[in-house]
Amino acid sequence: MIWIVIAVILLLLIGGLVPMLIKTVPIAKRVYNDTLVRTSPEKWGRVCSDTTNEEQVQMWNEGIIWAEDNAEFRKELTVENDGLKLCGEYFDFGKDKCVVILPGRCESLIYSYYFAKPYKDAGCNVLVIDTRAHGNSEGKYNTIGYKESGDTLTWINYVEKSFGIHEFYIHAICVGTSTAMLLMTKDDCPESVKCLVTEGCYSSFRETYKRHMIYDKRPLFPVLDLIILNIRMHTGSKLTRNAPIRLVKKMRQPVLFLFGELDAFSIPEKSQKIFDRCASKKKKLIWFDKGAHSHLRINNTEKYDREIIEFLSEI
Repeated sequence: MIWIVIAVILLLLIGGLVPMLIKTVPIAKRVYNDTLVRTSPEKWGRVCSDTTNEEQVQMWNEGIIWAEDNAEFRKELTVENDGLKLCGEYFDFGKDKCVVILPGRCESLIYSYYFAKPYKDAGCNVLVIDTRAHGNSEGKYNTIGYKESGDTLTWINYVEKSFGIHEFYIHAICVGTSTAMLLMTKDDCPESVKCLVTEGCYSSFRETYKRHMIYDKRPLFPVLDLIILNIRMHTGSKLTRNAPIRLVKKMRQPVLFLFGELDAFSIPEKSQKIFDRCASKKKKLIWFDKGAHSHLRINNTEKYDREIIEFLSEI
């Protein structure tokens, strides 16, 4: 009798599960392709990612002005890693230090121009890069920092060898922080990588991606987990193991955390936990009361730049 009951329950479960998967698997694939796969050469190019957002456009334009003002110092660079040609630009101000700016998802190196000024003011050369599958770099998948960390290591080794730079700082925005932390917690991370400045670090990609899906009014169950499965299948990225909330426990380099009280995706409660769990002996947390996710500097320019310059002087 018990086996009959079990069989009936299994049939009911399967009977409901199969139709649900038939309906949701294509949805998950479409959302995954929309948000994390470069499905055409034009996607995630060197263009403003959101021309409907006034702050985003202002950041874009101010960044371009900064690059034009410093065009005489700019060098076009390319490296190869993992079989991909990767493109970047190096602003050589004749200094002995360099910042590597890692942008967030969907952004090219032109977006990174906007964050360069405080580092030039602090006496750094500036390296901006098109991460894989963005800008002029090759690639198809965003791997949430998993393979991008190796790309960044390739860039650092190249600049160190080509320009004699032996001290690097990393400025990372949003998903760029996953890239930075994965690199900086590896056994082969060069000692020349001295510190991390991170804006909008999230606790885990699954959590922040879920918040984005809610914001975009996309269905969650089981679409979210199917997207996470797609990430694992196509990129090999283990999101739970590589979550910043775990990686910070292994951080030894100094870290400056820049968090926004109004951030809807890297929420303050989780942000505080990230800071508290960070193992670095030299860490600092700065709160900003204005500015959405990745839009802290445009709303707090003087304070933002001052905190970075002061932190670099302290280390």
